[in-house]
Amino acid sequence: MIGIFDYGVGNLQNLKNAIDHLELQNCIVQNPDDLESCDRMLLPGVGAFSPAMENLRASGMFKKLEKKVRQGMPLLGICLGAQLLMDESSEDGRCQGLGWIPGKVRRFKHSLKVPQMGWNQVKFQQQDPIFEKLPSSSYFYFVHSYFMEPETGSMVLGTTDYGHDFASVVHRENLWGVQFHPEKSQQAGLDLLNNFCTMELESKSSKDDPL
Repeated sequence: MIGIFDYGVGNLQNLKNAIDHLELQNCIVQNPDDLESCDRMLLPGVGAFSPAMENLRASGMFKKLEKKVRQGMPLLGICLGAQLLMDESSEDGRCQGLGWIPGKVRRFKHSLKVPQMGWNQVKFQQQDPIFEKLPSSSYFYFVHSYFMEPETGSMVLGTTDYGHDFASVVHRENLWGVQFHPEKSQQAGLDLLNNFCTMELESKSSKDDPL
């Protein structure tokens, strides 16, 4: 079962429509019981970092989500949902994130028009099952003013140029994050979602615990 985590941030219906189009069993996760049946999780999000973190922790499902991720459940963060995986964001001063992927979230330079809104290329920096059958430099749809900056380059799977190269796809153990909106990215986005939802994954040992 593919879970779409509902913590009151963003429109989940477009994402659900995309997963429905792929004919994959899914549900919108609105309580801890919904989480029990999920073996993969999509963490979407739009808006501001700090309120999103507050909503996530106040959802009544956070501890259960954290436990399942700790046990190895694959999770894909989307847009703001990806940024929440990092240690902190510079938005509104300094806001603490989940800290599941070491790194920071920074704002684009003030000389750049923000948000970046529209289609842009993702250049694949490493091979990964999430890119299966997708050509490097595929176009995806972006809407954001902040970008992820992982602690190490080994966590960067894909980069995008907007004034400078930034990490648009990140990965650590059973966690993935994409800065763009795959559900709005036509066939390339559907392919990426399908790859995440169907990829075979190795079992994780305790030493691989991402948290």
